[in-house]
Amino acid sequence: MTQNLNKVSAQKNAIRVMLVDDHPMVQDGLSACLSFYDDIEVVGGCFNGLDVLEQAKACEPDVVLMDISMPGLNGLDVTEILKEALQNTKVLIFSMHESAEFVTNAVQAGASGYILKDTNSEEVYQAIKAVASDKSYFSGSIAKMLIDNPLQARSERLTSREQMILSYIAKGQSSKEVAQQLNISFRTVEAHRRNIKSKLNLDSLAELVRYAVNQGLVDK
Repeated sequence: MTQNLNKVSAQKNAIRVMLVDDHPMVQDGLSACLSFYDDIEVVGGCFNGLDVLEQAKACEPDVVLMDISMPGLNGLDVTEILKEALQNTKVLIFSMHESAEFVTNAVQAGASGYILKDTNSEEVYQAIKAVASDKSYFSGSIAKMLIDNPLQARSERLTSREQMILSYIAKGQSSKEVAQQLNISFRTVEAHRRNIKSKLNLDSLAELVRYAVNQGLVDK
């Protein structure tokens, strides 16, 4: 009886995890592996990037285990959108891609960690626990790559979300109008605006518009 009560107590305090991968077998395997841990509860699953935000709002996960290559929206774009809407939800990338570009883009999008799909179940568990505790976690080979080639604190490359917001700004829309268009807060748009200016080292609206035109984000 005491053992059952302890298990119920552990479930109440369990880390709520949502799985996002377009392969059902991968989700089934992850769900089966994580079911062995009393302090992990799989609360939802999603097979494409377009449905992630709606399902995440419904199941309120602590951690989203996110694939990158998916139909609809890729996992990096979804991560950025998800972090805007659910700032307390952590994203842990779970991918076969091991390149520095993917890792850099994932971190810029707001991911708290990045593990590879050849990772064993115990490491997946430890990674989930780490990011749920506001820590970062990277697979061994990824961590070594970051040590050898540390990420720049700021990159000149705009994320997909920043490019989208810049395109609206360059068309003359105010931050309030952009917020309404994308269904995000005014403060989020302003934060993106500051990041864009900082990354590009541009101050004026005219300079931003010129950059957007040159990059093909808006028509001339």
